[in-house]
Amino acid sequence: MQTNDGMNYAPQGKPNPVVKPGEFAFAAVALDHGHIYGMCNGLIEAGADLVAVYDPDPAKVDAFIQKFPQAKAAASEAEILKDPNIKLVAAAAVPSERCALGLRVMDAGKDYFTDKTPFTTLEQLESARAKVKETGKKYMVYYSERLHVESAIFAGQLVEQGAIGRVVQVMGWGPHRLNAPSRPEWFFQKEKYGGILCDIGSHQIEQFLFYSGAKDATVTSDRVANYKNKQYPELEDFGDATLVGDNGATFYFRVDWLTPDGLGTWGDGRTIILGTDGYIELRKYIDIARDKKGNHLYLVNHEGEKHFELSGQVGYPFFGQLILDCINRTENAMTQEHAFKAAELCLQSQKQAVRIE
Repeated sequence: MQTNDGMNYAPQGKPNPVVKPGEFAFAAVALDHGHIYGMCNGLIEAGADLVAVYDPDPAKVDAFIQKFPQAKAAASEAEILKDPNIKLVAAAAVPSERCALGLRVMDAGKDYFTDKTPFTTLEQLESARAKVKETGKKYMVYYSERLHVESAIFAGQLVEQGAIGRVVQVMGWGPHRLNAPSRPEWFFQKEKYGGILCDIGSHQIEQFLFYSGAKDATVTSDRVANYKNKQYPELEDFGDATLVGDNGATFYFRVDWLTPDGLGTWGDGRTIILGTDGYIELRKYIDIARDKKGNHLYLVNHEGEKHFELSGQVGYPFFGQLILDCINRTENAMTQEHAFKAAELCLQSQKQAVRIE
């Protein structure tokens, strides 16, 4: 698994199929971001059949088929959309193009699974909401920093069990290594990537809603800056924001592209969840100067102090739940409103952010 930059972070877990071979076929379209590999890994481990792939760039398709030889290269996007056997389309398009692709997928009668951030404008979000209502299809989002991190999944289980009481605050840190030479041109164009709070900030806001149980929130402050990378004038390499949930829980998060070269992975992602009877700290990808493996969880409550090493211990239940949701038209993996609300809040935060010069 690539650990140098988050763009190619593609966790692999243990197979845990929820369907039989041939029961749930999906395709991959738009290979612009390396997260498509993690998305496909998760679905395949849950029993889905990856049957086709399409991207206008043959080199991207060739690299993808080397990893997933079971996928047949389609001649066009339309070929995939017209295939009645394909139930879901997974995609990691340029962020500004994700919504338009999703609308086409849903119009073709298929569910859509997109990389985050799912939108770059509020207008896109509203068009997707309308299309979901019109078609009854899913517009699901790969918020990988919770869905594909075992310590983050276990934290959710602990919160649900009441291990730290009522959650009253969440704090999130989402630093990423820039590794600029490996980035495509669109990555540095704000109209295409949406801004730092919209892009990698979407991971953070989704986690706040999930852990706190808030259904909505108010953005109370937000800032962005380009501190170090002036050669890319449209890049924001720093952003932070605070929110207050509709249930009274508060949230602060920081995201940046300032990870130093000396760190042993692409970003020291952390989350702290404070409850009325304890707290949880996640050290997702590394425990600096101590353990280069990730998935560390620290729990402190009335029972004492505990440290859990969770790699290979929890799995990734989201993907199997998503497959069954598509088959049964349920919402166990993630509700549509939750996926859209996280996107809405990050778009609002980005829109009103103060730029530090």
